[in-house]
Amino acid sequence: QVQLVQSGGGLVQPGGSLRLSCAASGFTLDDYAIGWFRLVPGRDREAVSCISGSDGSTYYTDSIEGRFTISRDNNKNTVYLQMNSLKPEDTAVYYCAAVRLDHYDLEGNWIDSRDYDYWGQGTQVTVSS
Repeated sequence: QVQLVQSGGGLVQPGGSLRLSCAASGFTLDDYAIGWFRLVPGRDREAVSCISGSDGSTYYTDSIEGRFTISRDNNKNTVYLQMNSLKPEDTAVYYCAAVRLDHYDLEGNWIDSRDYDYWGQGTQVTVSS
């Protein structure tokens, strides 16, 4: 059974840090990329970051580059999103998702949430003083 189980998140003050985890089961990370998306009510889902489970290539959206870092531990089948210098506009529900890498142009398409096969349960991140 394929599952993505998220942990982390919560309430943090502006400028603070949080780390999100996404633990995969039922498939091997080497064959997939894991993306992070966030959703704010009334707005479209936004792609935040992505990492290839195969070669470790990473991608970031402009609004978070330099503040967020995505990483992977293939031995644990887990991907992390380290979020530093958090801002109130980072407040959202964050989701991790998996897309199979077979013949997939990750660099060109990682932001398209429709391509992802499996999704985590979502976790709330609130940045507020």
